[in-house]
Amino acid sequence: MALKEAIPGVILAGGLSSRMGQDKARIRLGGASLLDRAARRLRPQVCALAVNANGPVLFEAGGELPVFADLDASRLGPLGGVLAALDYARRAHPRASHVATVPTDSPFFPADLVARLSRAVDTPERIAAARSPGGLHPVFALWPVALAGDLADWLAGGGALRVRSYLERHQAREVAFPMVETPRGALDPFFNINTPDDLDAAENWLWVLER
Repeated sequence: MALKEAIPGVILAGGLSSRMGQDKARIRLGGASLLDRAARRLRPQVCALAVNANGPVLFEAGGELPVFADLDASRLGPLGGVLAALDYARRAHPRASHVATVPTDSPFFPADLVARLSRAVDTPERIAAARSPGGLHPVFALWPVALAGDLADWLAGGGALRVRSYLERHQAREVAFPMVETPRGALDPFFNINTPDDLDAAENWLWVLER
């Protein structure tokens, strides 16, 4: 199915980052913030870029990005950010049929993420999400703007906050991405940083990838 317009992208930076003890978006990896790295990686794949955050987030390099908060302040998890992204796309890009989302904490996600997900979209209400050998990565996804009302009703009605539950409800397509072969071994492209030890591991992977 041909998508109606180039796809806008949203970086989901609204989490509490409790295990890191600080806002993940501002954590630095190889001298650049995780937000900056996510933006650099996603920007070439989408027609426009914005950030979903529930606090003041500064885009440190490359200029300012639009920043918007969740529509509901009651901390609805990643799905709250997805709903805000759908509302943003509906307002700012009224011809777009889908919006792409990525988190801030997976700095090595594929450079062809959006292109490959878009090829799995066969109906206007199809969700496409990424999978790797490490499992499903439900916030790396293309979300139909047409589902904004359905998702709002799902959350207002007490629907499960698990992103996977909503994907299952809509029979989302899963798109498989392979491991990345490096001199140090295979790297899951969706490796995510949740702890200080993960950040140390990411620094090591970055050194291998940028040699």
